[in-house]
Amino acid sequence: MPVRKFLPYSVWLYVLMFILADPFPVLYGEVSNRRTPVVIAVEKAAPAVVNINTEETAPARANPFRKFGNPFFDKFFQDLLPRRNSKRRSLGSGVIIDPRGYIITNEHVVAKSTRIKVSLIDKREFDARLIGADIKSDLAIIKIDSKKALPYIKMGRSDDLMTGETVLAIGNPFGLQHTVTRGIISALNRTISSGNGVVYNDFIQVDASINPGNSGGPLLNIEGSLIGINSAIYREAEGIGFAIPIDHAKRIVNDLIQFGKVHRGWLGVAVQDMTDNLVRYFRLNRSRGALVVKVFKESPAAQAGVKRGDVILAVDNQDVPGKSGYRQTLASYTVDDFLSLEVLRNGKRHKFRLRVSAIPQRLAADFAMHWLGMRVRSITRPLIRRYRLGTEKGVVIVTVEPNGAVGRVGIRPGDVIRQINQESINDENDFNRVIVQVGNRSSVLLLVQRGRNGYYVTLEP
Repeated sequence: MPVRKFLPYSVWLYVLMFILADPFPVLYGEVSNRRTPVVIAVEKAAPAVVNINTEETAPARANPFRKFGNPFFDKFFQDLLPRRNSKRRSLGSGVIIDPRGYIITNEHVVAKSTRIKVSLIDKREFDARLIGADIKSDLAIIKIDSKKALPYIKMGRSDDLMTGETVLAIGNPFGLQHTVTRGIISALNRTISSGNGVVYNDFIQVDASINPGNSGGPLLNIEGSLIGINSAIYREAEGIGFAIPIDHAKRIVNDLIQFGKVHRGWLGVAVQDMTDNLVRYFRLNRSRGALVVKVFKESPAAQAGVKRGDVILAVDNQDVPGKSGYRQTLASYTVDDFLSLEVLRNGKRHKFRLRVSAIPQRLAADFAMHWLGMRVRSITRPLIRRYRLGTEKGVVIVTVEPNGAVGRVGIRPGDVIRQINQESINDENDFNRVIVQVGNRSSVLLLVQRGRNGYYVTLEP
């Protein structure tokens, strides 16, 4: 009779413990391998990404055939033309950046909206309210209120981005909620022009799929850090999208939350583009920089040592392509921010550190002359007689620089400014106050009165 051999009790115990500890070792190994850094980054960020649905009331269009009194045309066109108070709906994305419910998105996503609805990945829905928006940076802050804790992502950094590194975009393209796409950073510091003539600088270019509805959503690095806000696409090409660097957004967000608008800063320099002759004179290898043509007394630039004739080459190590690029770069800095200027002077490069300030109201008149090319006065009886004015409200233009912003559009001495950016102007104090508020914007809307007729004009200094 054969002798049966049994394994020692201790060996069987070891085998049993191994099976209980990992009954499906191969399966678990596969799951572990599939949880790539991309999966981990999405798991980290996705709960804080929101889908945004907005409603805008569309104004009714007049029926062009109504004057004929033809009921056939009235009936035919009532189905083609928008009805009174018809609703326009649009989609966008956003990301919660604060546990109190503050959400960052694009300004164009929520502009003119009468209702904002926000939904989270866990199916919770909220009515949101607009806290602040800034058309120049295309950024906005909306807020939702919740009794339960809200997931959020802290803003990361974008000053260390590398061309070629992996990035992720999460958003609401074509209403497909929480869609994730992956790509790489194709280029940094891109300058693009919007359809309304506004130029944006220092964009991140990516090849991750970004489609309508992604606007306002987060751009993440492979670690799940928020490095940008998706903002624009090239409709004529695939695989080209743009995002606002998060370092720019950081400087804007605090002002939007605290004040509902951006208190843009001022350095106290007026600049012009570099011509071909100036490029040769300063021995630059290409057209770049902005030439300083005036430094205001007691300004941050004057106190730091910047002089007329300096060529500003970079702001915080970011190249300045020209006058518009310089202005757009400064637009992301707010009062009390610090920045560095790299300038070319006498063939040598110098660096200056400046603290951004508000435009002092006592310098508003000089600033308006150099920025818009005009000087104004409060309306008095002698000025009414001199220019034959038809109003006592507003400020009368007494000096016009022919090549300035107002001179180029035909405004002349004797014209009266009644509004600036829809702010009423009754006297010189109002003018100086509003000029300080809107200073250095890329465009300004004026209501000008000539005689008894008024008209609006947009200036692009």
